Amino acid sequence: MDFIKTLILGLVEGITEWLPISSTGHMILVNEFMKTTDSFLVTDVFLYVIQLGAILAIVTLYFHKLNPFSLKKTKAERDATWVMWFKVLVACIPAAVIGLLLNDFMEHFENPWVISATLILYGVAFILVERKNKTATTTAMNQLSWRTALFIGLFQVLSIVPGTSRSGATILGAILLGCSRELAAEFSFFLAVPVMVGVSFLKLVTNDYIMTGTEWGLLLLGMAVAYFVSMAAVKFLTDYVKRHDFKVFGWYRIVLGLLVILFFSIFR
Repeated sequence: MDFIKTLILGLVEGITEWLPISSTGHMILVNEFMKTTDSFLVTDVFLYVIQLGAILAIVTLYFHKLNPFSLKKTKAERDATWVMWFKVLVACIPAAVIGLLLNDFMEHFENPWVISATLILYGVAFILVERKNKTATTTAMNQLSWRTALFIGLFQVLSIVPGTSRSGATILGAILLGCSRELAAEFSFFLAVPVMVGVSFLKLVTNDYIMTGTEWGLLLLGMAVAYFVSMAAVKFLTDYVKRHDFKVFGWYRIVLGLLVILFFSIFR
């Protein structure tokens, strides 16, 4: 059963990590529905380190764009890549500082009620922002200012509350700051690389959980599934936002949040 549950969790992680609907929230809820209790699959080690599979998908898909050493780029293009990475690191500072301070405290909020509330709250926010969204003033990575990068990083801090969605918070913040939907999604992808690698490493070194060989196998399986599913999810989102807005994700969050409240009110 753990094998099947791992496949399901890897699928959920791969789909929800990049869509603005909260991967961690979905993972916690799926574990609740599958009655996964007292299992390796509900530990922070599994729930956070499995995200590395999703990160590898971004590195694979955007390797050329992310690689500042590529010989296929001109010197100006390599310099621009370094500048982009420095902007990403600037955007990581708020989450690195505040996230470390509140990491243990926020674990108390990993419950269906908080998740449902944040799902609905940010669902409404997406709908309202998209209704008032004006023509973007920043449409390319080289137009993204240092100030805007830092402020997107501040929005990312909101994602420490379970159910918020790291990609949701950063995309919403970027749109509010004048970025196009395509740029907002792409910067959110790139911002995830150092953040999620850092969080996964933090969970590994600060957790006292000692994994067995079987558990290592389950973790690697979950990462592999998340990797391949993420490849498809990222391609879908980048293509989708070229022609559509994010309202559908807002409505999805609201409906899911209401269903979670209804389910846990009746059956728990």
